[in-house]
Amino acid sequence: MEGVQGTIDEIGMPLESTTFVVVDLETTGGSPNAAEITEIGAVKVNAGEVLGEFGTLVRPLSPVPPFIAVLTGITDAMLADAPRISSALPSFLEFARGSVLVAHNAPFDIGFLRAACDQIGIAWPMFQVLDTARLARRVLARDEAHDCKLSTLARLFRASTTPNHRALDDARATVDVLHGLLERLGNVGVHTVEELSLWQSTVTPAQRSKRHLAEQIPAAPGVYIFADDGGRALYVGKSKNMRTRVRNYFTASETRTRMTEMIAIASSLTGIECSTPLEAEVRELRLIAERKPRYNRKSRFPERGSWLKLTIEPFPRLSVVRKVSDDGAAYLGPFGSRRLAEAAMTAVHEAIPIRQCTQRLSPKKPQSPCILAEMDRCGAPCSGAETVEQYAAHAEAVRSAFTGDPGQVVRRIRERIESLANRQRYEDAASHRDRLSTFIRTAMRCQRIGALAAVRQLVAARRLESGGWEFHVIRHARLAAAGTSPPGADPRPYIDATVATAETVPQPPPPRAGGTAEEAECVLRWLEIPGVRLVEVDGDWLFPAPSAAAYAGIATAGEVDHAAAVPFADRRGLRPSA
Repeated sequence: MEGVQGTIDEIGMPLESTTFVVVDLETTGGSPNAAEITEIGAVKVNAGEVLGEFGTLVRPLSPVPPFIAVLTGITDAMLADAPRISSALPSFLEFARGSVLVAHNAPFDIGFLRAACDQIGIAWPMFQVLDTARLARRVLARDEAHDCKLSTLARLFRASTTPNHRALDDARATVDVLHGLLERLGNVGVHTVEELSLWQSTVTPAQRSKRHLAEQIPAAPGVYIFADDGGRALYVGKSKNMRTRVRNYFTASETRTRMTEMIAIASSLTGIECSTPLEAEVRELRLIAERKPRYNRKSRFPERGSWLKLTIEPFPRLSVVRKVSDDGAAYLGPFGSRRLAEAAMTAVHEAIPIRQCTQRLSPKKPQSPCILAEMDRCGAPCSGAETVEQYAAHAEAVRSAFTGDPGQVVRRIRERIESLANRQRYEDAASHRDRLSTFIRTAMRCQRIGALAAVRQLVAARRLESGGWEFHVIRHARLAAAGTSPPGADPRPYIDATVATAETVPQPPPPRAGGTAEEAECVLRWLEIPGVRLVEVDGDWLFPAPSAAAYAGIATAGEVDHAAAVPFADRRGLRPSA
């Protein structure tokens, strides 16, 4: 059999010829969002030989906390003449360029370095990173080391430098720890950086043994499907480069427990090549909805969405329904669950005195009013207190909130929130805020999708970086066809051919799209990319003004507190797991 020359990607990076830069930082605290770097220390090694060292103090913008000064010995006086991070970081990146970064408890150090890059406005070079703490947890047994702190490992491997919470000395100690771990792993057949990466996390034998499944997958945008022995889909994913993406499932970069379980069951992997990344994204959604693979968590049951409907009757009311009918009623949705739909309905009831009873009312048969009428939360049309014409004003306010300006709902609920907050009823105020946020977010989504769904056909194109064009045919907010034209060619004949073979999409009842709401959002995101050009539009693509988008800030109000709560950079334990 004739030999085949392997590619660099298949062979990997041999450890004996790889340059490592072992880095350690001292900082003013534990979070890169609230603390700064005070010292950078790094050692460059190759084949066990030290090629160079890098060490510098860094002057932060804020004083060093007293307990940090006691721990590290670094004081404000020592940092008075030190360079700022804007000078020190580029020098370190140049020192480490082209190497593999190594750190003990790497998420901490790399997190600070990346945050510093963002702070001074330079791009992070995307180093490959190894973590000696994580490696030690995989390699060492509990009877060898009771924990995986740097000081413990330095004693175990008889490091020539004792860690002392100074960056360069700790980096020198980490070099000896790295070499000790590599010596252990060399005895079990680990000879490349890629194989070393496998030991950084719990990569199962099944992941290693099934890497061959990725060999036939094309390096192109598309959708990939993992299936079991019976051909049942286990997981559906998409990528701009399928081959690169699926290879990650068999390496250390895949850390999700459910994916590890899925790989153990999978027996086949199929790749479906797509013309454009948008087509791949849409095909993924459609395949997930069709096959409902058990290891996909999102998008499996789009048919379970709920809608809020303003009924058609003399005295309309709000109702939660499963589908949109072509009956002329006003609809809002879809909501991800009935609970969210009911939260939005409560928000409307808080702001507009529309009836909340469920029976059908007749203006010719008055009934006794309920308690809501006594609370001035309903005009009591059941008792004849409001005529059909008077009640129609409330129904029109609801319809306007669904399809246009929800200002009345926003004003009434914000007044209610302010009143509750003034009385220190903060939990009740938060409940009102969350219900209003749900309503506004869904109204924005519904109005955006409904505007595009009203367009019979829209053709748009975008120039590719490599030359040529990608283009899509969109009918009633559903992707009907996708294609590309080669560099230097006139794209018009290719567009005409794609339009001629595009899927026929029947007009759906408004405001529903021709496909799922998720697909429509994917299409809208692509249309909003800078550089996308409209080739032709058959119909009116109109957006209401004013609309729910004017209150976009309210839609995210409930998420602000969660975003402000930043957990500590690394909460993993340091005890060996082997």
